[in-house]
Amino acid sequence: MAFMNHAYYTTGVGGSEMLQYLMKSTLFVSIIMIIAFSLFGGCSQKAYEKEILAGFDKQAVSAYKPDKEFSELPECKQKYVDKVMTKMKLLHHTGKKGTFAHFGDSITVTMAFWSPLPFVRKNASPEMEKAFNIVNKYMSPECWRDWKGPEYGNDGGMTVRWAHENIEKWLAKLNPETALIMFGTNDLFSFEIEEYQTKMREVVQKCLDNGTIVLLTTIPPVSGFSKKSAQFADAVRQIAKQLDVYLIDYHTEIIKRRPEDWDGSLEKFDGWSDYNVPTLISRDGVHPSHPQKYQNDYSEEALSSCGYSLRNYLTLMTYAEVIQKCLMNAR
Repeated sequence: MAFMNHAYYTTGVGGSEMLQYLMKSTLFVSIIMIIAFSLFGGCSQKAYEKEILAGFDKQAVSAYKPDKEFSELPECKQKYVDKVMTKMKLLHHTGKKGTFAHFGDSITVTMAFWSPLPFVRKNASPEMEKAFNIVNKYMSPECWRDWKGPEYGNDGGMTVRWAHENIEKWLAKLNPETALIMFGTNDLFSFEIEEYQTKMREVVQKCLDNGTIVLLTTIPPVSGFSKKSAQFADAVRQIAKQLDVYLIDYHTEIIKRRPEDWDGSLEKFDGWSDYNVPTLISRDGVHPSHPQKYQNDYSEEALSSCGYSLRNYLTLMTYAEVIQKCLMNAR
């Protein structure tokens, strides 16, 4: 109104002229609002940009700090999932049927990840048991435990540089139908996000060019590097969105479940040691925890207290969906 009053007083417009001016201005503003609503109403641009945080299964991947606008628009969540599904179905699968490679560092090569699932699944939900049965029936048995070590693309202390240098060799040797990729924890101490993002994108693209479906995983938060690890996780989300590949948002799920005390190196956990700490990151502040009380337990309490149980759960649920919706009867 200050602008309108200024126009009135500087032009000397009378009462009726002022009324016409206000009516025209109001009509103009209304038209602009209608156009804006038609363009951005419903699934807003803000929601669309954050949709990478959407889960492929509502139990498997959750938003970091759920955006209210986005969380109330399930059609936006489904939009990204449908886009990925479409691309994966159209992908010319040239990998060996049933093979599931894991490319990563010490958080991946350890037998605490993936390998225990066929043996013990305490307190698993019916949905998780269904997912396990899908995976166990479809996946090659050797991919539970045998595909571990440098020749299979996973080893301690490694970074995305190592993956970038060796990905073609791994693809030629293994020719995996599906590949899980998670690098970044060691990268935090070595180089900046630009190189990390560039090399990670190229690694993912090489897998896609090979006809391999990719499940891209964000790194967990790291003590003392919480801001940088969040930036690396966001870089992975952007790559997943840009290349239309599956995202397992491990970083987000950890923060969501333990927003104040995910870090096992905190003083409150001084009475615990190593991996045996009842939160999601171990006493070293880097690796996922693996407390004896919660090992191979998939109750809600355990999923918020054992870092490896959580990662196993997220990976299983997502891979089962890939099998069911993209791979079964796809060839």
